[in-house]
Amino acid sequence: MPRKLAAGNWKMNGVQASLGEIRTLAEAHAGSDVDILICPPATLVSLAAELEGNIQVGGQDCHANKNGAHTGDTSAAMLKDSGAGYVIVGHSERRTDHKETNQQVHDKALAAWSENLIAVVCIGETLEERENGETNQVLANQLAGSVPIGALAANTVVAYEPVWAIGTGKIPTFEEISQAHAFIRGFLASQHETSEAHGMSLLYGGSVKPSNAAEIFALNNVDGALVGGASLKAVDFSAIISALEASA
Repeated sequence: MPRKLAAGNWKMNGVQASLGEIRTLAEAHAGSDVDILICPPATLVSLAAELEGNIQVGGQDCHANKNGAHTGDTSAAMLKDSGAGYVIVGHSERRTDHKETNQQVHDKALAAWSENLIAVVCIGETLEERENGETNQVLANQLAGSVPIGALAANTVVAYEPVWAIGTGKIPTFEEISQAHAFIRGFLASQHETSEAHGMSLLYGGSVKPSNAAEIFALNNVDGALVGGASLKAVDFSAIISALEASA
C-alpha cells in the first residue's frame, strides 16, 4: 500500500524564525503514522534537518548536474549533504516561470535518485487544457516525459496539481480529482512495474485546506497532499495532517 504523505511546499517563504512552525508540528504529531514533509527554501534546509522530531525535510528543486557553472542553482548532492530526503521536481511554477520541459524534469528526477533522494514529480493541466478536454492527454505526456523508467515506490512520489487550482482557492470537484488520480495510477501501471506503480504515493495539490482535506483524503488513489500556503503555519498544516491521519 502507498505511504500516506503530507508534504508542505513553503515556496519563497520562510526565515530562521519560521523554524518554530516545524518544531510545533513535530510536537503535535510525534509518533504519527503518516509521513510529514516540509520543503523550505534552500537557505533553511540544513537548519530544518537538524531539528528534533519526525518531520522530514526536502528541497524545492535541484539541478540535473551534480556540480558545475550553474550560478544560483542547487544540486541534489548539496540537498542530500544538507540533510534532505526528498526534492520536488517539475512544479508548475518551475515549468511556467522557468520554462522547464518534461525532459528537464526527468533529468532532475534521475539526479535525485542518484543521491538517494525521493523525487516528488509534479504534473497538472491548465484551466484551458481542462476546459478543452485535454486533461488526460496532458497528464499522460507529463508522466511519460517526466517520470524516468525504473521509478519505484521507494524513490518516486507523484503530485497532481491542476495549475488553475494552485493558490487560487478554486478546486476541482471531488469526482474530477478522483478521475485524475485513477488515470495517473493506471498510466503509471502501464509504464512501470505494476506493483511499484500501485505502491507509489499519489498526492493532490491545489488549494488544499483544513476545511476540505478530509473529503479529499477519502477519495480513492489520493494518498496525501502537496500543500502550499496552508503549510506555512503549523496550526493550518496540523489540521490537514490530522485529516490524513484519520484517513490512514
